[in-house]
Amino acid sequence: MKKRKHIASGLFLLVCQVIISQNICIRGKVTDRVTDEPLIEAVVFVKGTNINTLADADGAYTLCVPKGVYTVTASYLGYYPKDVRVRVDDREQTVDIRLESSTQLTEVTVSSQARDERVNTPHMGVEKLTAGEIKRMPALLGEVDVIKAVQLLPGVQTVSEGSSGFSVRGGSPDQNLILLDNATIYNASHLLGFFSVFNNDVLRGLSLYKGDIPARHGGRLSSLLDIQTRADMPERFGATGGIGLISSRLMLEAPLGENTAWMVGGRRSYADLFLKMAGDENLRKTSVYFYDMNAKVTHRFSGKDRLELSGYYGKDHFGAGPGVFDYGNASATLAWSHIFSEKFFSHIGLHLSNYDYGLESKLEGAQAKWKSSITDWTLRFDFSQPASDLWNLSYGLSTTIHAFNPGFVSMKEFDDIVVPGNRALEYSIYASNEQKFSERFSVKYGIRWSLFQNVGRATVFNYDENYLSTDSTVYGAGKIYHTYPAFEPRIGMVLKLSGSSSVKANYAHNVQFIQLANNSAAGSPLDIWFSAGPNVKPQEMDMFALGYFHNLKNDEYETSVELYYKKLKNVIDFAEHAQLLLNSKLDGQIRTGVGRAYGAEFMVRKNTGRLTGFVNYTLSRSERTIPAINQGRTYLAPFDKTHSLNVSANFDLSRKCSLSAIWIYATGNPTTYPSGRFDVNGEYFPIYSGRNEYRRPDYHRLDLSFTFSPDKNSVKRWKSEWNVSLFNAYNKKNPWIITYLQDADSGLPYAEMMYLFGIVPSITYNFRF
Repeated sequence: MKKRKHIASGLFLLVCQVIISQNICIRGKVTDRVTDEPLIEAVVFVKGTNINTLADADGAYTLCVPKGVYTVTASYLGYYPKDVRVRVDDREQTVDIRLESSTQLTEVTVSSQARDERVNTPHMGVEKLTAGEIKRMPALLGEVDVIKAVQLLPGVQTVSEGSSGFSVRGGSPDQNLILLDNATIYNASHLLGFFSVFNNDVLRGLSLYKGDIPARHGGRLSSLLDIQTRADMPERFGATGGIGLISSRLMLEAPLGENTAWMVGGRRSYADLFLKMAGDENLRKTSVYFYDMNAKVTHRFSGKDRLELSGYYGKDHFGAGPGVFDYGNASATLAWSHIFSEKFFSHIGLHLSNYDYGLESKLEGAQAKWKSSITDWTLRFDFSQPASDLWNLSYGLSTTIHAFNPGFVSMKEFDDIVVPGNRALEYSIYASNEQKFSERFSVKYGIRWSLFQNVGRATVFNYDENYLSTDSTVYGAGKIYHTYPAFEPRIGMVLKLSGSSSVKANYAHNVQFIQLANNSAAGSPLDIWFSAGPNVKPQEMDMFALGYFHNLKNDEYETSVELYYKKLKNVIDFAEHAQLLLNSKLDGQIRTGVGRAYGAEFMVRKNTGRLTGFVNYTLSRSERTIPAINQGRTYLAPFDKTHSLNVSANFDLSRKCSLSAIWIYATGNPTTYPSGRFDVNGEYFPIYSGRNEYRRPDYHRLDLSFTFSPDKNSVKRWKSEWNVSLFNAYNKKNPWIITYLQDADSGLPYAEMMYLFGIVPSITYNFRF
């Protein structure tokens, strides 16, 4: 009897294998016909069957069918559906589908994610934008900016006027992990923050995770900003560019054979070229500019294997007389994606990140050069297995080598100053799963295990209770002298109340091993990255969040309310008047304690029609308690802002003309003001208030933009548009720096405010072919 059962089981498995082996897969990508942007979650199905799927984040899809002739249809909101006739024989078929935007809905779709995704999925605190959405926002100095777009999202705050730094739910800028094709970008600013390092023409889109970071990533407390460059396989040569008053840009792309494509993009500002024509000799000797370049090569070996090589290099230069200051980022990614089967994928990546800056003085008798940098090498293995509604697995591992070089100063007339560099190793293993128990209830959960190790050569100082160095220990090259393990669990769930509303909740525990040393809210390119070690424990955060999501009028309107509470441990701040630069005993300037942040985020978004846009409001508080600061009393974190209101609207005046507006309001940053004075022999000295007891004036600004697209619906390859924008339209003088001086005659102190921008008009000519 048992033998018969074994034979029957074997025959059943053999029949199943034969049936499965008869299915041949059709693979491809669904993209915009003009821009080649992937159409995320486009519906792809085989007519006359129940076989269907959704395109993934790259626009890729897979359908498996028996041999035969089929009609494959792709559709996406705002685009005409397209049918493709496919003959399926013994070999796997590759069918890329390019959809054309419908004239009725052109430039109307606002969200890159499916309209009901915010209601249906267990993910919270996630914001997504495509490059097309970002282009529709008003420009600063003629340049549409990714980071400026991020700063408009609920729970996200700019740290200072014009800055590319941002705070998420009360956290500091260094608590945000910024990735470009999975390579870390340590400084996302050009021209000290007036531009970001991201060229919108080469980008596919971005995803911002506010605290509930996917288990595959870690190392930061507050957020992950994941930015991806275009991954198109263009059919012909094309170009996109723009000519503005301050900078210009150009992106070129083309196929290279049947299965290879390349893309290269660059930008450069040219204010320095105009300065050379100035009448003042000092201005003619001044140079201020930035440039950057992105490049990418994509090769498709087959429908199952894809290799991508991408890189970024950017530099900022400031020169005035005998002084020169440069800083810049570089990154590179080599990634191989492989499809083992319809439900098993892998992604292997090797990533390089580097940030460095240098100062040079050419003054006679004071000639010197100062260099500092941080470099990472990362190897990642990521796997995903969407087996069923109950098992949508993702897992993998990564390892990173960190190299910190805090500072090296070479001087002609004096001895060199060297702050010893140090190394660290960071390992991680993760696993996560999404389970859909019913049409109403889904859960996601994951665990990340990390290990951070300090590696010699290094000198570790010991400190007494007054933070004075008592002795030191020297470790040889390659010696692992300290290890921190960390477990980071994450869980989230969604309960659908109806087809258009849901309640969500999640919890995340995040750990951060490296951070910035700075003692100003705005930060600067001279900030130093340093790691956890024997004297500095890694920062930790527990975040709890609860949200209600409701879509209205067939998803035309999206509304949401999210509440969050963050509890922080080993939070870092610095002693009063801390010496951070070129300090080999930097850890002696660090003070640690606890912190918390909590708030509520409200969002209303309109997705369709001539008028689209959003309104969001955030009510929040962020505070710290550190025994060695402010006499142990709780004080406001540097990036606490009680109220924040963002309004963004775009109105299509006609098929060729559109008007955009953004209005921003935020409570002023906490600050420490002089609250008294004392004199010594007639010279007055200030007495400062407690840490962050006062606030700067509230911040508000209106930006306007008008776009004229004469070729918008033309079938011609050459398309162009004119963009006229007005930054700070009603000339609000928002403070950038407030300094306190003493009147020479009366000896009385007074405050002096410096602001960056009044009204800034700009005009840009954009083109594409």
